Amino acid sequence: MSGQLAHLMTDYRFPKRLKLLKAPEFERVFATRNSAGNTSLVLYAATNELGHARLGITVSRKVGGAVKRNRWKRLLREAFRQSQHDLPAADLVCVVRGASPPALPELSEMIQTMAERIQRRLKRWPEKSE
Repeated sequence: MSGQLAHLMTDYRFPKRLKLLKAPEFERVFATRNSAGNTSLVLYAATNELGHARLGITVSRKVGGAVKRNRWKRLLREAFRQSQHDLPAADLVCVVRGASPPALPELSEMIQTMAERIQRRLKRWPEKSE
């Protein structure tokens, strides 16, 4: 593949720069108290100055064993990876509520819908700077 063609294609990888990894990053998102949810998932969001979305995932042991928790995480990462270019420039934290994950297309739709709902709310009431 030529360099020009590769440059024109949209990048759908999921590198470390798109992940929330450290506790202070998660705490900052939770502290903004901007969330949207349903019976399966709660999505928290905080704007960032990076120009792209980042994802953090938390899956409690209450959801089930390691196999079930890892399934949730794999599906959430894939849903984010596929829709990352349609999401607002924000740090997103997904907190799993439901026992069994929905299908991938449904999960992608959920994340996009919740992120858009939070984004509209943030535009109405901007975050307070400390």
